[in-house]
Amino acid sequence: MAGDQAARDAVAQVARASYGRLVAWLAARSGDIATAEDALADALGRALETWPQGGVPEKPEAWLMTVARRRLIDHARRHRVRRETAATLVLLAEERNQATHAFPDDRLKLLFVCAHPAITSDLHTKLMLQTVLGLDAATIAAAFLEPPATLRQSLWRAKVKIRAAGIGFHVPEAAELPDRLAAVLEAIYAAYGTGWDDWAGLRAGLAGEAIWLARLLAELLPDEAEAHGLLALLLFIEARKPARRDGDGGFVPLSAQNTALWSVDMLAEAEASLHVAAALARPGRFQLEAAIQAVHADRRRTGRVDRDSIALLYEGLYATAPTTGVAVARAAAVGEARGTEAARALLGKLSPDAVATYQPYWVLRAHLGLDRADALARALALTADPAARGLLIERWGDG
Repeated sequence: MAGDQAARDAVAQVARASYGRLVAWLAARSGDIATAEDALADALGRALETWPQGGVPEKPEAWLMTVARRRLIDHARRHRVRRETAATLVLLAEERNQATHAFPDDRLKLLFVCAHPAITSDLHTKLMLQTVLGLDAATIAAAFLEPPATLRQSLWRAKVKIRAAGIGFHVPEAAELPDRLAAVLEAIYAAYGTGWDDWAGLRAGLAGEAIWLARLLAELLPDEAEAHGLLALLLFIEARKPARRDGDGGFVPLSAQNTALWSVDMLAEAEASLHVAAALARPGRFQLEAAIQAVHADRRRTGRVDRDSIALLYEGLYATAPTTGVAVARAAAVGEARGTEAARALLGKLSPDAVATYQPYWVLRAHLGLDRADALARALALTADPAARGLLIERWGDG
């Protein structure tokens, strides 16, 4: 029985680590995301059946790719679809060549496919999170405050549209980029945030995957300032990872983190990426966010935080991207630089509906002493991380 469990654990591990790579590889050759996902699901099912008896293969990812590829070939043969002939020939040629262990990573291509203008813009990020990064519909729906069944149906229709429209699997030409790049950047950032929040759970590896994709995007599109800005932003945040938890797993806020634990190499890479972005002289949201993180990172050198600079940068960020999240962060930054009343005034301008379920808003209200007991109760109800809940209670639980 222990062997069976080890095999099941191996299937789960390779699925988490390789889902996006495998779906992207299969979809790039078949032109059909939904069929690629079905083929991979079939391969994972076969693994659960055979690995407990025959043992885990030496190269589990290659094993899954081989089985899934054969499923795609069988599907094409059964349906005899004319337009699938070329894709089938490619798959058969690779089958003969046994190209099972050194296949390319097509996730960036798939990100741009999901961001195609033919797909409704509000589905771009959600489709990327599911197909490229392997998040389940329930998790995505919770993040976007949607019913899971509704989201599943919308994503399925988007995949059908990709197949029907014959959308090519490639990184777009320069003229096509403006319509797609913003959505790709958003998806990578959302994936990082999902992994960052789930620091010790099943999705923790997403943070590393997001950084890898951001690096690849910056390399492939060296003249896109926001690609470098996003990479800088993720690296600044990730550099602080060793200091985010104490020895007992408790949450440590940024202002209390031991800067000696921050990664010097990662901070240096972040600074370099931000300088590349700035040299392109096309400022944008991710560059401004990275600049804010750069000011925080400077505390490692100076021992202090330049609150005025952070508040000024947040003003610029809000002018560029006036989202609810930026508005709340701006209020917090202005409060640190100019006092509680300034922060309260900015919070008072926000729509109650927009912040009703936004946890940072209620945390900031508690911090500012605005109906603290009610604000704390609301914040706690919206906080899933036990360590973060403990910190909130420690700070304001006495009313």
